[in-house]
Amino acid sequence: MAEIKCNNLSLGYKNNVLINNLRFEINKGDYLCIVGKNGAGKTTLMRTILHLQPVLSGNIIYSDGLIPSEIGYLPQQSIIQKDFPASVKEIVLSGCQTKLKRKFFYSKRDKALAFHNMKKLEIENLENKCYRELSGGQQQRVLLARALCATQRMILLDEPVSGLDPSATEKMYDLILKLNNIGITIVMISHDIFVALKYATKILHLGKENFYGTVKEYIDSEEGRKYLHSDGNNND
Repeated sequence: MAEIKCNNLSLGYKNNVLINNLRFEINKGDYLCIVGKNGAGKTTLMRTILHLQPVLSGNIIYSDGLIPSEIGYLPQQSIIQKDFPASVKEIVLSGCQTKLKRKFFYSKRDKALAFHNMKKLEIENLENKCYRELSGGQQQRVLLARALCATQRMILLDEPVSGLDPSATEKMYDLILKLNNIGITIVMISHDIFVALKYATKILHLGKENFYGTVKEYIDSEEGRKYLHSDGNNND
């Protein structure tokens, strides 16, 4: 069943249209990888799904009570964010903010959920550490735990291994796959097409011609063949 359905989407910024007439859907349990060259609109699409910027035309339908603000989100980190002076526990717990509504304090349930997600991502021993003192891989796991506090249904990840060393990269991909295996829908932007083909169940390729389908369909498609043989696998 489609949790998100996008119909005839046009996306961009005012007069700068990046994507036209885009159609695709995200089904429960999918591992969807979004690929395409630099400037294709991958991050723009993800931000639009999250209602962080408006649709230019077309529509996005959210099914079965799914609310954009309750979708977990792991954006690319800036230098300033990497130097954020808060504890691991505080950052993970902040993922529960959308559940606070009119309350001013986190509940025991919120705190238990935060600890549960830290344990799930093997960072519970870091809960009192300062975020900016962590390695890049540890920081990404903290942010993934934070995203899990917002949802148990769907997580959007924008280049989650950017800047990580090979060992941390492998661990991050393993963690994301484990989350998918327990039923969490994954939508991930990746500049590495071969990683996308390894983990994804569906591929969304953004470019002059958009493509949406299974991994096999993508490999057999004209867009897939061109992209697989190009050296322009850049992120936006």
